[in-house]
Amino acid sequence: MDRRQFLRIGSAIAAGAIVESSFFGRALADPLAAHARARGGPGPYGPLLAPDANGIALPAGFRSRLLARSREPVAGTGYVWHMLPDGGATFRTDDGWIYVSNSEMFVAGLNASVSAIRFDRSGEIVAAYPICEGTTFNCAGGATPWGTWITCEEHAQGRAFECDPTGVAPAVERAALGTFQHEAVACDWRLGPLYLTEDQRDGRLYRFTPAGWRDLSEGVLEVARVGPEGLVTWMRLRDPNPSAVSGTPTRHQVPESTGFDGGEGVVYHDGHVYFTTKGDHRVWDYETRSQRLRILYDAQRDPARQLTGVDNITASRSGDLFVAEDGGNMEVVILTPEGVASPLLRIVGQDGSEITGPAFDPSGERLYLSSQRAFHVGATYEVSGPFRRMPA
Repeated sequence: MDRRQFLRIGSAIAAGAIVESSFFGRALADPLAAHARARGGPGPYGPLLAPDANGIALPAGFRSRLLARSREPVAGTGYVWHMLPDGGATFRTDDGWIYVSNSEMFVAGLNASVSAIRFDRSGEIVAAYPICEGTTFNCAGGATPWGTWITCEEHAQGRAFECDPTGVAPAVERAALGTFQHEAVACDWRLGPLYLTEDQRDGRLYRFTPAGWRDLSEGVLEVARVGPEGLVTWMRLRDPNPSAVSGTPTRHQVPESTGFDGGEGVVYHDGHVYFTTKGDHRVWDYETRSQRLRILYDAQRDPARQLTGVDNITASRSGDLFVAEDGGNMEVVILTPEGVASPLLRIVGQDGSEITGPAFDPSGERLYLSSQRAFHVGATYEVSGPFRRMPA
């Protein structure tokens, strides 16, 4: 799906207005943006060098590896890699790790909805296989603390499915997570709730509290209402799975809830839920214990406009956030705890694509990502190098 066709409502936000409407919901006042502190500047790894053989510009000491091209067998296996790779995550195994990747295809059965590449301890590919089939528009998702992958469908009747990264157990629909245009999900590994974004111009931020640990079959789905000072109130939805014919979409069920302009990636790290909204080029920071929300990065307040087209997001051990661009100049941009926005890499010669699925291996030394429309159908890469373990 080409998410560049989103309509923009950022002008109302920039004007500092509070929009009250049963359609758009309650938008946020500009004072929250006034505290966005991250700005473009020199990053921890130095400038980007000339593009390598894969067309990826990296800092000194980093290198890239092409793992798979869509519609071709993954190296060393007979498994044909899926088209339009999107959100992804890694999972530790006894003898290495697994990287899973969604396929944002809209024709069920054309190829797997979610595929996996298994690596040994040395990082060599040992297998590739499907872990979910028969779903459509699988955009992003998220990992659970108990080692499963939640893949999310990005359409009006979109569902969420819990997948086994090893491919042994079949994927299971988790209807309790709601029916809406799902984008991504992140789990608060400390307190338990899951946070979900919605890829709509008036999308909502959702919180799902499972009835029991490791059990997503039932629970409470709520939607966020953000107060003037960023204090979030969670309001229960009356119908998490509305009918496509007669039901009220989840984002319109609580008129006083807050609209976000194109919810994209979300990640949990150290008591914070970070998520992106592409319509206004922002990265948000929700502190789970205080239940307060602030804007961490706002392109309109960054003279360098270092980060635009914000999309998938992940975090490293050091607390650095890595944000993939959909459009922009095809970069993965670091947002450091020190408040600096700086490119880690840039993919050149693939205009019209987008970077998707950033995720670190368990050691934190390798970053996986895809270029969704590289070579017209997609490609998945590994970037390795001296990623820092602690902030400066």
